[in-house]
Amino acid sequence: MQQIISFIIKYKYFLFFLLLETLALTFTIQSHSFHKSKFVNSANIFTGGIYKRINNFKEYTNLRIHNNQLLEENVRLKNRLSKQFIDSTSNSISVNDSVKYLQKYSYTPGKIINNQYHKKYNYLTLNKGIIDGVKPDQGVVNSNGIIGITNTISNNYATVLSILNENSKINVKLLNSLHYGTLIWDGKDYNVLQLDDLPIQANIKKGDTIITGGKSTIFPEGIPVGSIIDIFKENNSYKSINIKLFNDMSAIGPVNIITNFDKEEINQLEENLN
Repeated sequence: MQQIISFIIKYKYFLFFLLLETLALTFTIQSHSFHKSKFVNSANIFTGGIYKRINNFKEYTNLRIHNNQLLEENVRLKNRLSKQFIDSTSNSISVNDSVKYLQKYSYTPGKIINNQYHKKYNYLTLNKGIIDGVKPDQGVVNSNGIIGITNTISNNYATVLSILNENSKINVKLLNSLHYGTLIWDGKDYNVLQLDDLPIQANIKKGDTIITGGKSTIFPEGIPVGSIIDIFKENNSYKSINIKLFNDMSAIGPVNIITNFDKEEINQLEENLN
């Protein structure tokens, strides 16, 4: 307290001058509309800049929350799009009271927390498990395409057989054709996979898009995979077809786990045939 009093006594004339300047400036602004408007505008610019920086900082710190909200919204939209109204008598799409509400697929959000892509038999780890409804042999995708298939499951986690695994075989097709093949990996470039079992009758060219074929209970038809970059023929057949993935398999974060509600029924029917 003594230091404050000493400071005031030492600089009393300067402080008195500042007080008079402040009063004069205040009276000038209040008595002249032009000066008042200029002051208000200047103050708004100054405080607006401060508020903008504060808001930018808050938005940055809340990115994780916003990203999670976007992921949840994307999942809700995918689940809504996967629903259909089908007439129980004619199987035609309808909207009257006699319709049966069917949904073939649902999507559960998750995140890849461990990613292998440099080995020949790569696996990923997913932060979802039994308590989240995850089961073996479910498709895992993100916004750019397919990732892999769930393998072993614990209560809170699951391993995923990556498409970058020499044991991976996924049914795919040409986007603009009814010709199907098998997506495999030769264990070399993690950005490039191979299309196998494609008949020579399929008229393909570089740049053609490959999508999932839908001939399994794991992936729905139409999920993007990649595009053809190399075609090699031998003895009137396709020796090798290289596919450049749409996904960057070295940088995977949020994903969706696909549930096929008809899977058990289809599997049971096919097992009875065998």
